[in-house]
Amino acid sequence: MRNIVYSEWVSASIFVKFMVGFVSLISLCVLSITIVVGVAIQNPFWIVISVSTLGFLLLLFWNYRGIQIQVADKELLINYGFFNRKHISMVDIVSCEPTKALFRKYGGVGVRFGLDGSWAYTTSFGDAVKIILRKGRPFVFSSNNPEKICSIINQMKNVS
Repeated sequence: MRNIVYSEWVSASIFVKFMVGFVSLISLCVLSITIVVGVAIQNPFWIVISVSTLGFLLLLFWNYRGIQIQVADKELLINYGFFNRKHISMVDIVSCEPTKALFRKYGGVGVRFGLDGSWAYTTSFGDAVKIILRKGRPFVFSSNNPEKICSIINQMKNVS
């Protein structure tokens, strides 16, 4: 059983929520117009395309709506959706430092490969934590409290 020292939920940014809402609204409008104009009756393919697009977008947003961060006594756990889970042992962490998840470095939000060679799980273009590992690429993830997370990790490393 893990002893959770710190836990945090980092929600998707307002920008991401706005963009998902905007694209969903456009998709709903296209679907409504095709039904009203009667194109959907003549060719139901357009309904399938519109509903599929909207469904996929909403499922994608639901999956990537935020990052769950947990610092346990022996490992760091970061979950970003169903398929992006990172479990990093404390002994594999060389250093931890607060950073910024900049657009010019990662090109957007989500699961990203940075220009500096790092992997990132980002929900916004703001505060983040950068983990330097003994082996492999640096790992960056969005956080509301990067200083606190780094402080806890560095204290745990000094005790070990």
